[in-house]
Amino acid sequence: MRPQVSIVTSGHDVADARLHREVAALSRRGLEVEVLGLGQAAAGPPEASTRSWRRGGGLRRSWHALTLPLRARGDVLVALDPDSAAGVWLARGLRRLTGRRIAVVTDVHEDYELLLQDRPWASGVRGALASVWARLGIRAAQRADLLVVADQHLMTDVERRLVVRNLADTSMLPGPTAPGPTPRALYIGDLRRSRGLFAMLDAVEAAPGWELDLVGPIAPADREEFLERLASPVLAECVRWHGRQPPREAWTLARGAWVGLLLLDQTPAFRDAIPSKLYEYLACGLAVVATDLPRSARVVRESAAGVVVDDAAGAAEALRTWQADLGGFSRVRDAAVAAGGAYVAEDDLSAFADAVAALVKTPVAAGV
Repeated sequence: MRPQVSIVTSGHDVADARLHREVAALSRRGLEVEVLGLGQAAAGPPEASTRSWRRGGGLRRSWHALTLPLRARGDVLVALDPDSAAGVWLARGLRRLTGRRIAVVTDVHEDYELLLQDRPWASGVRGALASVWARLGIRAAQRADLLVVADQHLMTDVERRLVVRNLADTSMLPGPTAPGPTPRALYIGDLRRSRGLFAMLDAVEAAPGWELDLVGPIAPADREEFLERLASPVLAECVRWHGRQPPREAWTLARGAWVGLLLLDQTPAFRDAIPSKLYEYLACGLAVVATDLPRSARVVRESAAGVVVDDAAGAAEALRTWQADLGGFSRVRDAAVAAGGAYVAEDDLSAFADAVAALVKTPVAAGV
């Protein structure tokens, strides 16, 4: 059966968590979905047919942005990155020449121009190319049949705009479980210095008895230093790196974990955002150790579900304190379990699926 919706990404792996959440929601709505993206097809959403291509540099990504939308077969094309959004617009124009009309949805889940300030590679020719794609993607998003954004502060001047927050999709999470006998911290997501990669290693190194599971791809610029640190006698015994995994598989590691780490740097893009993993930690009943980014810190403080720290030393102190005071840790964990139910994605994802279904040529029955 030909897919009704094609999700296209020239920058994201098909294991991306937001991609999986959106596909699952569309499938629950009764839509046939295909995914065209990067990485291993087997890591794509189980509800969709997935075609994947290998990653490369800026030129290969640009090529994917232009060509993957032309390979898409759906009546509705959903673009997950600024460059693929521009490519989808090109595909739309070419399809019109053949008499076939397609609807365009763009998903803007970050402030792309601010995000480039956090990327060490975003300078020179490569940075200029990325900046051009970001601006083209923003223009394409403004003209889409539907603009989906991940946060209220993104692209507020567009009329056809739907906010689909990065809340916890409990269908992909194990739910709260009892802490295991060994204190263990967890981090799931992209791994790089600005996202707290080395701060997490420093914290666990200074908190004897704790273990750390890291799930996600490591930025090439940080990989060599990370592997050197991981080979040290202390960290080799307590840190496990699991690489990139699809979300359902990644979150199985939350079973028995004590703490979720969120030690992001104070970058322009991070200050205005809330990472989805914060909500997912709470939904799994994990106490949270977070750096003092305004919106994330507010959730942690108001829920009493963790602590807000300045740096790796503060994180290590929190880990040591909870290990020594199990009663205090239990109260924090209970607060996390209580808070988790307030940050679930069901309503946002249902609204997204309904909005996309309304753009499909073939009618889709409600409540399928």
